[in-house]
Amino acid sequence: MIGDRHSVRRVAGEDRAALAAVLAQAFHDDPVMSWFFPDPERREAQNRRFFAMRLRQLLPHGETYTVEGQLGAALWAPPDAWRLGMVESLRMGVSLLPALGRRAGIIARGVDMIERRHPATPHHYLAVLGTEPAAQGQGIGSTLMRPVLDECDRNGIGAYLESSKERNIDFYARHGFRVVEEVRMPRGPLVWPMWRDPGA
Repeated sequence: MIGDRHSVRRVAGEDRAALAAVLAQAFHDDPVMSWFFPDPERREAQNRRFFAMRLRQLLPHGETYTVEGQLGAALWAPPDAWRLGMVESLRMGVSLLPALGRRAGIIARGVDMIERRHPATPHHYLAVLGTEPAAQGQGIGSTLMRPVLDECDRNGIGAYLESSKERNIDFYARHGFRVVEEVRMPRGPLVWPMWRDPGA
């Protein structure tokens, strides 16, 4: 399996542009990203900008991983660091506003709905997990998650994510996650918040 042949490493600043492009492709048909950016011809560029921002926001926490060849990335936030500060939230909002247009209010409501569901229990948050489309289904996603899941197990801390595709639920379940709720975004897709107990 590719996941067994590729060593996982922390993302460096110079990886950001390449990984933003990989994640943009990985999420091109994602229901939530399609809800954010409905024009398929413009979505890849809009996704690239979005994921470049997420990488910049999460890199300083030291829990963002890739594999050799930059075939994918896992973007984690450590306990109590998942929520964006006011400055980052404003910066992201201003940057995305031209792409969101009149739908910005609905998107903001949906994001708030999801954020309010974050558990109060300390947890590592898997904000993004994506693999280059040609390399999907070959173990890379599992490899990318492993460092933080191992840390969760060592330290007795839970993990949390939101799955935006129903077909990915079984993948996450194999790693110990369970669905805690099904959430319908405003005039948008379903999202499945998932929780993992340490050692699961």
